[in-house]
Amino acid sequence: MEFMNKGKALKTIILCGGMGTRLREETEYHPKPLVEIGGKPILWHIMKIYSHYGFKDFILCLGYKGEMIKEYFLNYEMLNSDFTIELGSKNIEIHDSHDEYGLKISLVNTGETTMTGGRVKKVGKFIDSELFMLTYGDGVANINISKLLEFHKSHGKIGTITGVHPVSRFGEIVVRDSKVLSFAEKPQSTEGLINGGFFVFNKEFLDYIEDSDDCVLEKDPMEKLVKDGELMVYKHDGFWQCMDTYRDFILLNNLWKKDPQWKVW
Repeated sequence: MEFMNKGKALKTIILCGGMGTRLREETEYHPKPLVEIGGKPILWHIMKIYSHYGFKDFILCLGYKGEMIKEYFLNYEMLNSDFTIELGSKNIEIHDSHDEYGLKISLVNTGETTMTGGRVKKVGKFIDSELFMLTYGDGVANINISKLLEFHKSHGKIGTITGVHPVSRFGEIVVRDSKVLSFAEKPQSTEGLINGGFFVFNKEFLDYIEDSDDCVLEKDPMEKLVKDGELMVYKHDGFWQCMDTYRDFILLNNLWKKDPQWKVW
């Protein structure tokens, strides 16, 4: 059952407009959210994480090659279902072949070069409940969305950011007197947290965002929240991985082949 907030479905904003320049091998041909992991766009995986916990109302902030994301969802039923078509008429019978029933998706053009804060501001008119969720269109995690939301409601502040432990790009060695004591190929960092996306905000956060295409969500709006003591962190110690580079793209596809660590559905 979908979570309702004061009678309104809780919406999830997904930032889908960036150019993905560090993944140019793929994004030259399609937007990063449509880059496939295990045969499905990473955007699909992100939406499955939320819908698994009953959150099925999405707002997609489109920009670079946004028309391709629109086409993907416009043709979703045909591409992911068996169907019978009667030539010479418009009669099409779609047969059940996918599990994404009940997803409501608002696709909003927020500008090709608009920054993250500007994109959120532009879709604010679609937020009709007291809370909303927000995440990036290039990161997956085995995060429990229900627990994240419970945490946000428990502290009473305006915003919640999910903090994750980054995975080191390089091997780590522990040395004593020139002797290697331990070696880890790519250890997860135990020091510090980074922004893993998966935000929850009260609607009043929109007032913190300047109505400008140049507004960067992670700068002035978030910094003002911190200054006002209104931003809390939900610590996620489980799996998290973004798809920032081609190396990440290969990693995620290899993980999917072995055992997708973010698959909760």
